[in-house]
Amino acid sequence: MLSRAGNIEQIKAAAASGQVFDLIVIGGGATGLGSAVDAASRGLKVLLLESHDFAKGTSSRATKLAHGGVRYLAQGNFSLVTEALEERGRMLKNAPNLVKPLAFIIPAYRWFDKLFYWIGLKTYDLLAGKLGVGPTTMVKLDQVLKTIPTLRQKGLRGGVRYFDAQFDDARLAVALMKTLHKLGGMAVNYMAATGFVKQNGQITGVQLKCKFSGENFELKSKAVINATGVWVDEVRRMDDANTQSILSPSQGVHVVVDRSFYPSEEALLVPKTEDGRVLFVVPWLGKTLIGTTDTARQDSPYEPEALPGEVDFVLRTAGQYLNPPPTARDVSSVFVGLRPLVKQGGSTSTKSISREHTILTDDSGLVTITGGKWTTYRSMAEEVIDLVCRQHRLTSRPSGTRDMRLADELPDRVNHLKLSSKLDLTLNEIQIAVREEMAMTVEDVMARRSRALFLDSKAALACMQYAADVIKAHLGHTDEEMERQKQEFERLVEQYSL
Repeated sequence: MLSRAGNIEQIKAAAASGQVFDLIVIGGGATGLGSAVDAASRGLKVLLLESHDFAKGTSSRATKLAHGGVRYLAQGNFSLVTEALEERGRMLKNAPNLVKPLAFIIPAYRWFDKLFYWIGLKTYDLLAGKLGVGPTTMVKLDQVLKTIPTLRQKGLRGGVRYFDAQFDDARLAVALMKTLHKLGGMAVNYMAATGFVKQNGQITGVQLKCKFSGENFELKSKAVINATGVWVDEVRRMDDANTQSILSPSQGVHVVVDRSFYPSEEALLVPKTEDGRVLFVVPWLGKTLIGTTDTARQDSPYEPEALPGEVDFVLRTAGQYLNPPPTARDVSSVFVGLRPLVKQGGSTSTKSISREHTILTDDSGLVTITGGKWTTYRSMAEEVIDLVCRQHRLTSRPSGTRDMRLADELPDRVNHLKLSSKLDLTLNEIQIAVREEMAMTVEDVMARRSRALFLDSKAALACMQYAADVIKAHLGHTDEEMERQKQEFERLVEQYSL
């Protein structure tokens, strides 16, 4: 059984004895967890530090798609698409409980569009090779309407069906965290890196602070990876205050509405919106997920809010294809994710910036990895650990993650009473989250171990006390701490609601 308290005791012992880790990874999102798992698979002694909760940031706010990137195919970025399609295949194989094939329909309102999309997506199939999910086919008008009965019919000529995959991002992050521990590594949430230990200008350790106890520790490590997503510049400035920013973040907004607006088991891809992006309408955990936008930001808050007009844009675009069109009154939750896009000379549009990842090493030896996307987390991790092993001459085996089954078991909901008619949430699920998955707060349970906040924010609020009671009973938080957690969750519910 995973125990954060047990991990803290190991950290105390390591600090007291001067034990040296092979690697400390800062950041508990997809890239950080993937990197730590890759390192542990090679036999390295690795510790991951997360200042909040695992997948608290961007890694819990994706469109829930494991995909090669149809838009990148249109841009001619075949290398990125090929890598992502290969990794999509590995995700399906290595985490079959969390990653499932998903068919997509692209509606065609002109005969030429039908042929154009079919040709392009046949190229997608070709790039996927043996790891393809299913063949691209043309779909007749009556078949499209049978598959998506709420699709607007005026001018519709049929469509094209292709295949990608869908997953639960926050649950996959938890699976990676569990896998890391099974491999002998360690991950601790609510443990913030506050500074670095140096010798002759080179980083030799990390200073850290527990957000619950307030205790400070200092740990030694041969190498340190900064995998903090949109916050990598903040960590780099802890190393060197004069470091120049490398990121140009953007945000994507998603809205969740009732399944009645889109009663289909297949997803819809709107191939070109008025801002030049694509829009997805996706069945997800009994609801309908619609997104996303691409809006530049100058800041990187932990809880970004939708900017004026973003939700209207998503609903307006979806409404051009769905009948009846969803409105703001129909939104059960809205969530926002930040993309860590690396700056490129002269580019002012974030949608034109490549989603490929970047790895750089600062003079102190700090290795930073950022960019990329969930689908390619594993290949990014393998690349950065290869680099760290070369730079620090770490003796290790080759990566063992390519065909490694993740610890992706899901909480059992069978024969357990649901806590809400609007959510597939049980008391057993909450108990497992706290006892076995290192959930420390009401938000951890309701936003990431379950997806209640993301599916129906008001229904999540109605179930909040169940989570609070389990947390207090198992973790022994004070009444004051529990009241703080509930007030914070209430604020989040207000933000996720329209």
